[in-house]
Amino acid sequence: ISEKKNEPDWLLEWRLAAFRHWKTLEEPTWANVKYTSTDYQSLKYYSAPVQKKQLNSLDEIDPELRRTFEKLGISLDEQKRLSNVAVDAVIDSVSVATTFKETLSEKGVIFCSISEAVKEHPELIKKYLGSVVPVKDNYFAALNSAVFSDGSFCFIPKGVRCPMELSTYFRINAGGTGQFERTLVVADEGSYVSYLEGCTAPQRDENQLHAAVV
Repeated sequence: ISEKKNEPDWLLEWRLAAFRHWKTLEEPTWANVKYTSTDYQSLKYYSAPVQKKQLNSLDEIDPELRRTFEKLGISLDEQKRLSNVAVDAVIDSVSVATTFKETLSEKGVIFCSISEAVKEHPELIKKYLGSVVPVKDNYFAALNSAVFSDGSFCFIPKGVRCPMELSTYFRINAGGTGQFERTLVVADEGSYVSYLEGCTAPQRDENQLHAAVV
């Protein structure tokens, strides 16, 4: 995963340390919940929708992905017209588009995929990653820390009120996969932000795993 995402060495080491810790833990059992146990060796940990090139706007999203959003009642064309909601759209393991990035940046607000933030704002990621939910917090936090693929990064500077709502939409499209989103929201002193996220997946005969850390 780290190689696919061309991550720096420090983040690869962070993942490996999390993986080593995860192997020492036992999966928790949940009261009054019955489900088939997860075979972690058979899960697909990285699945990316086919894109011909790096996206610069919502107009460039693959038509099939666009139809998926439309079926769910999420119109990306409407998102372009809304003035109060910025959306980061994540399909399987990859963020495919983020709206209103330029508008938010005028206020000093950073809103992008965490993969982009690792490259563009490494000092912030190194400072805050795992600062609220540590790697050793629990079984799934350790697993997520080892294999997280994408999610959102939000940074609101000191004293700034974010001018619009921020939202991330996660979609698990591929079968037999786990989605391990990692979202990091940093609101500096005296700032304000409202953030909402949701996830959907097709109904299948098999279980799928969504193990997020926000």
